[in-house]
Amino acid sequence: MMRILVCDVGGTNVKLKVSDNEEDRKFPSGGAMTGQQFVDGVRANTVGWEYDAITIGYPGPVVDSKILKEPVNLGPGWLGFDFAQFCKPYKIINDAAMQALGSYQGGRMLFLGLGTGLGTTLILNGVIVPLEGGHLPYRKGRSFEDYVGSAGYKRLGKRKWMRYVFDVVARLKAAFIVEYVVLGGGNVKKLDTLPPDCRPGSNENAFLGGVRLWGDGIKYGPPA
Repeated sequence: MMRILVCDVGGTNVKLKVSDNEEDRKFPSGGAMTGQQFVDGVRANTVGWEYDAITIGYPGPVVDSKILKEPVNLGPGWLGFDFAQFCKPYKIINDAAMQALGSYQGGRMLFLGLGTGLGTTLILNGVIVPLEGGHLPYRKGRSFEDYVGSAGYKRLGKRKWMRYVFDVVARLKAAFIVEYVVLGGGNVKKLDTLPPDCRPGSNENAFLGGVRLWGDGIKYGPPA
């Protein structure tokens, strides 16, 4: 069985796990981390691990394992970076799409990641469609993620923030005609109750998604 190293790249830490190993490791990322520093950090923190291929969950738009934009919360040097220096087969996927894939249970699913911003991904009968829906305009010249991301929580307070989460979920669920919604990201635990037809995600699902990406029957579609 192929052993997959999954690298979940966040704004604070890079989390690492191999598919046949219960141990997980991490190292700091931060606003100055470049693509080369990421590779060096992965190598330094996977000493003793054996793996056959790598999945990189990247916090930004990705098409065909190619990064389209520099990250907002990391350093420069990611766009056009040559990850072949890992000397292993690799796939790059948007980080929200990776967690969405790990959460997927068939049919038409919308994944919304409540974190620093708003991660958005559709999976339609096994086809992953990453979105940039969090940046769409919503109210008073602000985007969806301005209301339901971390900045919105701080600005609005918990009660108003929850009301907007419910409204945004209802709007996007109706717009994409999905059967169910998975709410992931670190801020989902701040919700007292979940909106209708929603279930909570888990950060562990990101690792499962990184492994599933190498399986049969999964297609990674273009961004909408």
